[in-house]
Amino acid sequence: MTGFYRDGFCRTGPGDVGLHTVCAQMTEEFLEFSRRQGNDLITPAPEWDFPGLKPGDRWCLCVRRWQEALVAGVAPPVVLEATHASAAEFVEVDDLRAHALPAES
Repeated sequence: MTGFYRDGFCRTGPGDVGLHTVCAQMTEEFLEFSRRQGNDLITPAPEWDFPGLKPGDRWCLCVRRWQEALVAGVAPPVVLEATHASAAEFVEVDDLRAHALPAES
């Protein structure tokens, strides 16, 4: 279950210092980038109820990590309708839109 609160939503609040507000679909390039940055999202961590991620999984990312990945050229696709509006305070909306997956019908 994704989200800072592990409730399936990319919402934020007190205690979420990472601002887990960007809903993204994982890619191999991004997962490797994140691991190199010190945040291994691939390896399961049962003590945190974390299954480990693989390409194609959707996950609520820290907005600043998504921005770092954008600058590095490995930003994963974004699910705009599941991304918290506050993400726009830290990244350009046009950048999010440029990486948006097609809306599901």
